[in-house]
Amino acid sequence: MAANPQEALSSFRAMRAQDLESIARIELSAYPYPWTFGIFRDCLSSGYECWVLERAGELIGYGVLSVAGGEAHILNLCVAPAEQGRGHGRRVLARLIDLARWHRAARVFLEVRPSNTAALALYDSVGFNEIGKRPNYYPGKRGREDAIVMAMELLAPEGD
Repeated sequence: MAANPQEALSSFRAMRAQDLESIARIELSAYPYPWTFGIFRDCLSSGYECWVLERAGELIGYGVLSVAGGEAHILNLCVAPAEQGRGHGRRVLARLIDLARWHRAARVFLEVRPSNTAALALYDSVGFNEIGKRPNYYPGKRGREDAIVMAMELLAPEGD
């Protein structure tokens, strides 16, 4: 039995073009400066690892991962606001890290707003470390906000 009943009721699958309207709605409800429908469409058509977490046919979260040159970059990770705080973000993050390993990436990078304390805590708890800052990276209410750049080394599983 799953430790978290929500896990047993939700599952991952590859993102499809027909998901994009739902994803854009979730994105708009979750972020003050959301990605556009077109950005998601471009990521999907570019062959990025785009995955959704769904429950009973309803999308509750998603993630986008780019992999090239032995490195992976988490471009977007989001859980619908009504579903946050239930471990779904941790599950999406674990899926993206597993995909990076599958692609044999040596490390995974991401950027996060300093004001997104929940995301920072999640990334820290799974082993991401702050490696730098990107000044004025994100739009903000009072000008621009820096991005914290984080990375995690992906060690090969024992026996490889």
